[in-house]
Amino acid sequence: MPLQPNVGRAFLLAAALTGWSGLIAPRLTPRWRTAAQAVLAAALVERAGAPLGLRPPASRTGMRLGLRAAGAVSVAVAAATAVPTVRTGMGRRNMPAPLAEWFLVRIPVGTVWSEEAAFRAALGTVAARALGPTWGRVAQAVTFGLSHVADARGAGDTVVGTVAVTGCAGWVFGWLYDRSGSLAAPMLAHLAVNEVGAVAALTVQRVGV
Repeated sequence: MPLQPNVGRAFLLAAALTGWSGLIAPRLTPRWRTAAQAVLAAALVERAGAPLGLRPPASRTGMRLGLRAAGAVSVAVAAATAVPTVRTGMGRRNMPAPLAEWFLVRIPVGTVWSEEAAFRAALGTVAARALGPTWGRVAQAVTFGLSHVADARGAGDTVVGTVAVTGCAGWVFGWLYDRSGSLAAPMLAHLAVNEVGAVAALTVQRVGV
């Protein structure tokens, strides 16, 4: 029995995002990658007709839920630094240069906006229409996890562990998006994961706490 067109589009988009993350994006310089991913994400959102919820009243709900999630993430990261194995991993982490560009542009634009718009808004919307809300969220979460295979290999991390952790994070980010009706919620949570994690790693490396 052939796939319905909308189901086919959902899987095609998932495959395209996975292929981009694994085959194309790693070949670009950091600056070109940031620009390309930001533009691509915006185009996918427009093509999918995905709601962003970045205007009131949805944006207010998204901000409230996102700030609570970001606060929880910050506490969790701070607590994790007390674990010796976590500190060791942070100490070995490669910190991209220049740091200011990484914190102010590459993380918020190249990672947070690009991934939330592409995976949660565009793919999440297309997949939910095709598979229903529950399986649509699972599909985007699995795709999000698989999209980090190249990053795991580049960093020397375990592929299975990275896919599992990022897949779970994708599911939570998708839940925040669906719950609030605004991309602001997962963007704030995602920003906290990356920025607070980076600050913690930088602190461990420079201060040795």
